[in-house]
Amino acid sequence: MTPQVPSGSSALTLPVLPPDTDLQTGERVGELIYRTLRDRIISGELRPGARLSVPALAEEFRVSRSPVRDAVIRLVQDDLAREEMNRGAVVARIEGEELVSLYEAREALEWAVARLAAERYTPALRRRLLALLTEHREVAEAGDFARHIELDAAFHREIRQAAQSPVLIRMLDGVQGRVMIAMRSTSLTGGMVQAVAEHQAIFEALGSGDPDAAGEAARAHIRRLKELLRAAC
Repeated sequence: MTPQVPSGSSALTLPVLPPDTDLQTGERVGELIYRTLRDRIISGELRPGARLSVPALAEEFRVSRSPVRDAVIRLVQDDLAREEMNRGAVVARIEGEELVSLYEAREALEWAVARLAAERYTPALRRRLLALLTEHREVAEAGDFARHIELDAAFHREIRQAAQSPVLIRMLDGVQGRVMIAMRSTSLTGGMVQAVAEHQAIFEALGSGDPDAAGEAARAHIRRLKELLRAAC
């Protein structure tokens, strides 16, 4: 049995847990299942509206229902899944005003982490960001929207990790996961080439070591996307 997905979607085969996993350690198993399902939701393998059937997933993972149920509850708490009447938990749909609200929060948070990253800028961070920018520019010019989403997220993830603020990282991780769900199901591209240009501006501001300039470059980038989304509502 495989998890049920909306009509028109491809059935998914979720991997079983590694053979050496200690199935007696419920917390360990639940964490593995949670991370596996979260990755599939954010990557788009599990689409908005896909059912997270506890019995089907337990059979697929070859574990009891308890750790699967715990994992699904965590996804609901993260707002990556929602409970629906007569259907149970399904992957969340995030659109309209909810997505605008996410970008309002993201604007403030990206401003904060960019300021901190500028203060903690290193040659290693510069190399990683430059590599991402180089590939992102090629991808944007080729019009590959799926890869654009991945590289966009990777660029911002590097910056928030560089900020070295566990609280801000945790908050932005939650926001970014929901943003990626939404952007995979929208026709709004946000202007891929322009996004790369704005990333370049953030990169240069970070390299200058000026926290104010870095924060403003990050905020301007997210604000533009927020206004595009607001206009589309």
